Amino acid sequence: MNEYLGPILLMAIAGILLGGAQSLRKHEKYAASLICAVIALAAFGGGIYLIYR
Repeated sequence: MNEYLGPILLMAIAGILLGGAQSLRKHEKYAASLICAVIALAAFGGGIYLIYR
């Protein structure tokens, strides 16, 4: 279970960042929303990489 803790936390952070990106988009802050979404995608991809490496 301990080997999955890091990837799970990365994916949780990705979810939080994705929610933030949607909130920023709703408030018409498109550049910040895009940056937040890209960081969320990188965090999720890092979690997937750590699970399947």
